[in-house]
Amino acid sequence: MPEYLAPAVFVEETSFRAKSIEGVGTSTAAFVGMTARGPVSLSPTDPSPPLLTSFTDFERYYGGVDDLAIGDGQARNYVALAARAFFNNGGGRLYVSRILGTGAKAAKPADLDTDKKMKLGARTPGGALIAGSSSNYQVVISESDLPTTIRLALKQPMGTLVQIGNALSVVGVDDIPVSDDPCSIVTFGITIHDPTGPVYETGGLGAHPKHPRYIGAVLGANPPVVSDGLTNPIILTIDPSLKPKDIATGLMRGKDAGTGLRTIELAGGLDGTDGPSEGDYQTAFDTLLANENISIVAAPGSSSFANAANINQVLIGHAEKRRAYRIAVLDTPAQLSIEQVQTLKGKIDSTYAALYFPWITIGNPAAATDPLQPSEINVPPSGAVCGIYARTDVQRGVWKAPANETVTGAIGLERDVRFGEQEILNPLGINCIRPLPNRGIRVWGARTLSSDPEWKYVNVRRYFLYLEASIDRGTQWAVFEPNGEALWANVRTTVTDFLYNEWVSGALLGTKPEEAYFVRCDRTTMTQADLDNGRLVCLVGVAALKPAEFVIFRIGQKTADARG
Repeated sequence: MPEYLAPAVFVEETSFRAKSIEGVGTSTAAFVGMTARGPVSLSPTDPSPPLLTSFTDFERYYGGVDDLAIGDGQARNYVALAARAFFNNGGGRLYVSRILGTGAKAAKPADLDTDKKMKLGARTPGGALIAGSSSNYQVVISESDLPTTIRLALKQPMGTLVQIGNALSVVGVDDIPVSDDPCSIVTFGITIHDPTGPVYETGGLGAHPKHPRYIGAVLGANPPVVSDGLTNPIILTIDPSLKPKDIATGLMRGKDAGTGLRTIELAGGLDGTDGPSEGDYQTAFDTLLANENISIVAAPGSSSFANAANINQVLIGHAEKRRAYRIAVLDTPAQLSIEQVQTLKGKIDSTYAALYFPWITIGNPAAATDPLQPSEINVPPSGAVCGIYARTDVQRGVWKAPANETVTGAIGLERDVRFGEQEILNPLGINCIRPLPNRGIRVWGARTLSSDPEWKYVNVRRYFLYLEASIDRGTQWAVFEPNGEALWANVRTTVTDFLYNEWVSGALLGTKPEEAYFVRCDRTTMTQADLDNGRLVCLVGVAALKPAEFVIFRIGQKTADARG
């Protein structure tokens, strides 16, 4: 309470409303797996991966859909294909935590100068090869000589390189006499190509550390603009002892006499000799824990590795972590029989995971640039399914089952699941994707992998995660408040108002609020021991909507004179 010590009129602001709870987002997904390039999640202390809002964003940070180089062969870039399917199916927000295969290598650094004090290397490991070449990256360096006069050149930023005759001087560093003599402002440009084409381009770079766009900083390990470190796949290291003239000479050493450009090939990169370990997946998932926006997680392509069962457990364990508020979308391995799928499910039981079968067939986007690629390929369904989750959340709500939804981009299935086969798989919690006559290819299941009938359906699990996260984040104000009737009434009103809005929106069962939910926070929910130990206990019950999984019409004959 404020103190009133002198006579006066005091005007104060106060609130007569209870605190409000805002529903959290539920449509943001996160994928973990191998990509062609991009930032790697090496520890939980690393910065969170960048937010992607389109497949163009994915390509800018992580490369395209070209195959990965694992061992002596090629492997599908399933994470890239899953990201593409996610956005095609209605997803709008995605995080990707990149991991490396066992034995992954970065392209070998190249020396730019004769003294080996300037080196150009790959920022992260990766082994995709440029078509018709053994290189992972091609770096093209250009030099710009802008004619001007010394008087105008001196108005350039400190650190600008100026060529006067055959001599190089630095504005603000060297003593340059003022005159109207002709000279040139020297800057450098960089263009980087990977197997998908040009991926990074920048210009106006200077050769002195005081230049605002010093090439050693812009292309360094920690560039001033954070996005440069995420999109630029190469690193330039320069020995501090080098002078600007030496840097300029080293950058353009051996340039093509006709074009005036210098091209450096970086080769020797490898995505790995084998797939990632479950420990790699664990570390990558741990980097995502601090990101509260994520509500759907998947590991596209992990089912193609020999340790797929272990990776599934890592994925489920991540979703089950306390206050994670996430659900895991699992894939089956390719080419499984019905019996093998049953065996796989027999080893998994979780209310926080859903399994989808079979793989879907899509047109191969890599075939457009590589004639040796097949025109159609089979991919795990998790990318498309996560997109369908997001699409359903936006169009209807998280309480709507993400099923009976078309799979955009699917032109077929690895195998057709017949009705009789789904009668075996569905009770086990295996969600089938099926081609339906005149209705396209659809997700035809909405169950979790839980043996507990209370958490049988995906939408029920996800809706409770939504409620729990919303109430958790919307009632943080109550911590350390005086634990008495006033606080209890405020908490009751806050949660009740939130649930009333849920009921009005059609998310809860019941013809009136009393049938849809209840909120209790009083002496009936707390003992004196609770109060003495600083605990406030609020009991909330909601009537969740279950999907109409089995629609039954009972039809019988009636006689013409029958009544009623």
